[in-house]
Amino acid sequence: MTILTGTSVAGIDDQRNYKQKLMVALDVDGTLVDHDGHMSPAVRRAAQDVVAEGHDVLIATGRSLNATLPIIEQIGLVRGYAVCCNGGVTLRLDPALDAGYEIIHKATFDPAPALKALRERLPNAKYALEDEDGNFLSTERFQDASFGVEAIGVDFQTMLAATAVRVVVFSSENTSEEFTEAIRHIGLSGVTYSVGWTAWLDIAAAGVTKASALEQLRRRLGTQQIHTVAVGDGRNDIEMLTWAGRGVAMGQAPQEVLAAADEVTASVFDDGAALVLRSLL
Repeated sequence: MTILTGTSVAGIDDQRNYKQKLMVALDVDGTLVDHDGHMSPAVRRAAQDVVAEGHDVLIATGRSLNATLPIIEQIGLVRGYAVCCNGGVTLRLDPALDAGYEIIHKATFDPAPALKALRERLPNAKYALEDEDGNFLSTERFQDASFGVEAIGVDFQTMLAATAVRVVVFSSENTSEEFTEAIRHIGLSGVTYSVGWTAWLDIAAAGVTKASALEQLRRRLGTQQIHTVAVGDGRNDIEMLTWAGRGVAMGQAPQEVLAAADEVTASVFDDGAALVLRSLL
């Protein structure tokens, strides 16, 4: 595995000779922005420069649509595509459209079986659900910046009856390890899920990941696999990093994410994403 530094990222091998137009997929939290949601000037400029050079730069995030749009604006994306909700929603960006974008794909699922199993094992956890209309329904006054909208408080039965794009589960009473063990014990089926840095769980439709959505876009763009680049830091980025021709993990990523990557850059606190992006210019 290659370790990226400020002096060694360019010219690693022939693939780094980036005259070819690339498809560049960028995670948001922990990659483009720190855990306070701040994007450094170095990362912003590097992303804007890669966009200006004509590469296909795509956001690929677990965030919902409304929480993704500010990041798209910050890096100067006005055309192209973005993947939200861990692959559950795909946007096409075009300034000619009224909103500047349109939803071209949405993967929905029945959340009831997973929610019932989780509630039995984690009765004190907080639950939120993004429905097919982009509304967030939540229990326990559960709000998070990644939702992009204020969640509507509902009872659990109302959540069970909804059609979901994304389900989020958070437990303030468990460690990440305890939470992960509980999820494994439940044995969720019929959905795709990933556990976050804390006792946080994201659930999507079966087979839906950032990588599955990006593969659809790769085919749409006609980009060869070798000309794809992905940068991320979370467990929900593992499929994306292994999918890409060049998968780069952020320095602060968990061990299983580092192991899935071809390369490791500096941490988000040391502008690791900027190092990768500069290597594409």
